Amino acid sequence: MGTFKPEMHPTSEHRAIWMEDIAHIPTALRLTVQNLNAEQLLTPYRPGGWNTQQVVHHVADNDMNAYIRFKRALTEEAPVAGSYREELWVELSDYQEVPIETSLLLLESLHQRFVVLLRSLSPEQFQRTFISPTHGTMTLDIAAQRYAWHGRHHIAQIDSLKARMGWI
Repeated sequence: MGTFKPEMHPTSEHRAIWMEDIAHIPTALRLTVQNLNAEQLLTPYRPGGWNTQQVVHHVADNDMNAYIRFKRALTEEAPVAGSYREELWVELSDYQEVPIETSLLLLESLHQRFVVLLRSLSPEQFQRTFISPTHGTMTLDIAAQRYAWHGRHHIAQIDSLKARMGWI
């Protein structure tokens, strides 16, 4: 948990670690939520925060957006990435009504494709950029780090909730 702190001069070893993190996020998330019941899934990870069900759906939505940002950055010159109002998306009906299994399956499929794409990139391709409305111009190096951190961050939130509530 905590705030994202990028590695400003990443090496191929750094990238390999991030790719492994990204490859394992779906499994780690599944393992983190696998024994939670319906009431536990609706428990916020902190006062005023999202519940676990919302977090799982958010990770899927975020990762879909991240994948599209990467593909656009690889095929367009410094595209402006789309943004989304995550705080409003979590209030939509699919976050309330769709079982988390749907988002877990989506993540597994999406990450299979994303990791294949990432592993095919050259160091030069990791220097390609897109423009984030919230973070400014970002290289794919920074975006890969942020993406890996984001998944770990939300898994840690759920793990901390489980520990605090004695669900472990």
